Amino acid sequence: MEALLNGNDKQSILLFYKLSVGFRCCKENYFGQVRYNEHMSKAFIKEADPDDEEEFGAPAIPAGIKNYMTPQGHQRMKDEFLHLMDVERPEIVNIVHWAASNGDRSENGDYIYGKKRLREIDRRIRFLTKRLDIAEVFDPRIHHGSDQIYFGATVTYENQNGEAHTVTIVGVDEFDPLQGKISWISPVARALIKARVDDTVTLRTPGGIEELTILEVDYPA
Repeated sequence: MEALLNGNDKQSILLFYKLSVGFRCCKENYFGQVRYNEHMSKAFIKEADPDDEEEFGAPAIPAGIKNYMTPQGHQRMKDEFLHLMDVERPEIVNIVHWAASNGDRSENGDYIYGKKRLREIDRRIRFLTKRLDIAEVFDPRIHHGSDQIYFGATVTYENQNGEAHTVTIVGVDEFDPLQGKISWISPVARALIKARVDDTVTLRTPGGIEELTILEVDYPA
């Protein structure tokens, strides 16, 4: 399975998902009709739900906007997908199967928790599948040595109060304010993109207009 996801192409992701969902979780009965495995959550085979994005605190991707990702961010999502599919989900399915065999399910803590966790995993898998399907992986190393700001740049800028800030422009699914990672569609990133060292750009905020001066631009080697 892992070999199937070694590439960055979307077809590999879709094929893996179809193999995992369409074939692994269903089988033909004696009448030649396909029926789903009794331990496969129905939530797992639904189309991705917009509510999944809200649940995971992920901003929706605006229509017509590409879901750019760095190679590192894309790999993290693939690793999580594989872990859920190959490790955590099978373990929970086994627990649910064992708990169900113990009789009354209404007061069976293992069964109730297992089913709840299974629904959570299935929602996460749907979310990851949707995001990976529309991902456009871009390696910022191609801009190494440039002083112009593009996706993947680490930028140090100074605001009009003389305060310096350093941010890295990453994908929507990679942003982490605590680590200084901002989404490329955020207002700050949009103000910075295409500017160069020593340029001053304008940032429109709810509190008014701010001017930011670019001090340094860096890309991974």
